[in-house]
Amino acid sequence: MERCWLGRDVLSILDFDRKCIEELFNLTLIMEKYSRTRLNILEDKVLALAFFEPSTRTRLSFETAMKRLGGSTIGFTGEEAISVSKGESIADTVRMLDSYADAIVIRHSLEGVAKYAAEIANNPVINAGDGTQNHPTQAMLDLYTIWRELGEIDGICVGILGDLKYARTVKSLIEGLTLFRPSKIYLISPPALRPRREVLAILENAGLKYSHVENIDEVIRELDVLYVVRIQKERFPDVVEYERVKGSYRITLETLKNCKDTLIILHPLPRVDEIDPQVDSTRHARYFKQAAYGVPLRMALLTLIFGREDKVR
Repeated sequence: MERCWLGRDVLSILDFDRKCIEELFNLTLIMEKYSRTRLNILEDKVLALAFFEPSTRTRLSFETAMKRLGGSTIGFTGEEAISVSKGESIADTVRMLDSYADAIVIRHSLEGVAKYAAEIANNPVINAGDGTQNHPTQAMLDLYTIWRELGEIDGICVGILGDLKYARTVKSLIEGLTLFRPSKIYLISPPALRPRREVLAILENAGLKYSHVENIDEVIRELDVLYVVRIQKERFPDVVEYERVKGSYRITLETLKNCKDTLIILHPLPRVDEIDPQVDSTRHARYFKQAAYGVPLRMALLTLIFGREDKVR
């Protein structure tokens, strides 16, 4: 059997085909039963966590995943904690981490840094978010949650709501959806926050149906999945643009009064005010469960990259 993950960099979800993603899903399902215990299959491995940009869920889930697998972690969060603040180049930081660890997970506010790191490092590099471009493991997690909760991704209707222009989670999810055959994708946002032209081209090249929508009430009855992202102030080049669109959407119980009983709501988190806390207790809310799946999914990912899946099965 071909090992499509072994020793691979993870820079974009489109680096992998559907067969590889389904292999990841199947191993994640197995890893769910180990996500509160310990598997000593990576006890000889060290994972470097290079988070130049703040992170909570992604960083902690990678750290937890590695420790549940018996491995160790090193790393930092924020430029102020490392020698970059003293003028060290990213290239030199990556070389240092590459000499200390067996793989590097990197997050940076600048686009292309993960790819640059992968060109320098001899060991695998995993992109944990670069600028507005890619967040592949979040997309894998989003797709796994849909697959796990609904049983399929093919044939479903997906609504993606919020900041569709700057959110890298949106771009990566759209890329991931092209590996499957959803029936339709609704892009729900103010005109100023519609996806960039190159993102729409991804959908068009894959032959997926999509429509731009401003009012969620127009499509809520059709949706099987509602994926909500916050409007991210830190991504806007112009604060005036942000002020015009902030608070554009808020999902409330009233919003959901006409939705399908089986609708699931996802969110990459953190949220601000785009989902009313009252929604948390409904059968539709899956965003905290989605975050919890991050540990077994990243356990599965690390296991496959290091080629230790046979020790699980």
